[in-house]
Amino acid sequence: MIGTQLRLHRLLPSGKNIIILPVDHGEFQGPRKGLIDARETVSALTGYDAILLSPGMMERCWDVIASRPALVSIVRINWNSDYCFQWDYRQGIHGLVRTPDEALALGADVVLASLALGTGDPSVDAASVEMFARVAAQAKAAGIPIGGEVYPSRAGLMAENEFHDLIWRSCRIASELGADFIKTFYTGPRFAEVVEATPAPIIVLGASKVNEADALAMAAAGMAAGARGVVFGRNVFESTDPQRFLNALGAVVRDGAAPADAAAAHGW
Repeated sequence: MIGTQLRLHRLLPSGKNIIILPVDHGEFQGPRKGLIDARETVSALTGYDAILLSPGMMERCWDVIASRPALVSIVRINWNSDYCFQWDYRQGIHGLVRTPDEALALGADVVLASLALGTGDPSVDAASVEMFARVAAQAKAAGIPIGGEVYPSRAGLMAENEFHDLIWRSCRIASELGADFIKTFYTGPRFAEVVEATPAPIIVLGASKVNEADALAMAAAGMAAGARGVVFGRNVFESTDPQRFLNALGAVVRDGAAPADAAAAHGW
């Protein structure tokens, strides 16, 4: 448990909000804008505290990570069919791609696994819970923190209140199953209810690409509700100026700047 606590503190230092840069999209979608050469993207950008990678990308970027001693590496250890947006899967089928021990051997500081709940199929939900609980127990035994990713298969297809309720319940369930932190959606004005009901720290994901001003506003709203940081990928590497956007995002997330002020200061 000491290993878990030490590594979790590196990811989430007391009193500091963080920015995680995810570059694991190729594991589900193949090549995409901003990540045709993911190693180049990782190397070129600064101002993020942690990076979320696929196992293969961890192997290809280890030296970039090694050159930045303060950077925390997070390796995704399961695969979720729903993230293959190009094929429009909505069944929430998961497969394990690495164990926590294997991710630790790759050099990971933290691991992350997704969890499917509310799919409409109790057998799919149960299989997802079984996998997540199993790898959470393995992570604890290995002394490495595990993040739980709550990304409903029907995201974008539900009414706001229904979506909020599913996130509210699912985040609590993921923390009860052993997640040390949760990556999930900002659900709107009631998001503080999600934070309050979830014992594990919440990190807000960016999801679809929006304009820079709207992305900064969502980050600010998440922090105001009690989230500990953001996981922004497409909103960073698909920006017209990724580094400038990261600088503005840092002002909002870490320094508490008003989104409009940060946007104006950095030219958005």
